[in-house]
Amino acid sequence: MRFDRMRPGELREAAERGVPFVLPIGVMEYHGRHLPSGVDMIVVTETLERLGDQIVVLPPFAYGAASYAVARPQDGGTLHVDAAAILPFADALFASLLLAGYRNIHGIVHHQTENFHQGMPTDLVFRLAARNAIFRHIEKERGPGWWGAGEMADYYDQHAEGTDPFAWIRIHPLFPKGADFPFDHAGEGETSLMLALAPETVARHEAEDDGHWFTDTAPRASAEAGERGVEIALEHLRKVLGLAPGA
Repeated sequence: MRFDRMRPGELREAAERGVPFVLPIGVMEYHGRHLPSGVDMIVVTETLERLGDQIVVLPPFAYGAASYAVARPQDGGTLHVDAAAILPFADALFASLLLAGYRNIHGIVHHQTENFHQGMPTDLVFRLAARNAIFRHIEKERGPGWWGAGEMADYYDQHAEGTDPFAWIRIHPLFPKGADFPFDHAGEGETSLMLALAPETVARHEAEDDGHWFTDTAPRASAEAGERGVEIALEHLRKVLGLAPGA
């Protein structure tokens, strides 16, 4: 289900049922001559599409902190927005979602998630914004000292169960840590994903002699391998979003 196409009653009903509200988070970045700049966005949005009516998909955020690490600005495709500029937006968005009464909010990101436990600018800024928005919302609602109040005596039990207030907004990588699938940038892994999810955007003949080492494995890509990767991502998403396995 798409948030922008749902009427107020439908949104309320989905929230009351505990349906996950999911924000796709991406960047625009050079991915070789054979792939579009929106790879990190497309693989998230197209994979989420396969979950159908099990989730509510918020309008995607596509302008993350890409950096110019992989290519020069003039090479085309990269639009870098500094994390400091994103923070106020993400904070305001999450605050608005909380004010509307949504409590099962998730962000899904694929860009630079190979070290997700440490974090990189795009995922870190959304994670920080989520914490800031939650702290501010609860303090406004319950007042200073809310955490130390008697009714929060079971906080650590709530935390262990994943039902504490800080579970209202969570940010996840598209793939689980240690997934049995090539994690790369515009190489075999991402090219395979794009062949499975958006084949019309791939120009395979452009992958050879691209001039960047990270595209060297792209010619080995296949739609079949991409479908295997999509299934790994879907299994992971069902788990972190609390959906029924294989549904």
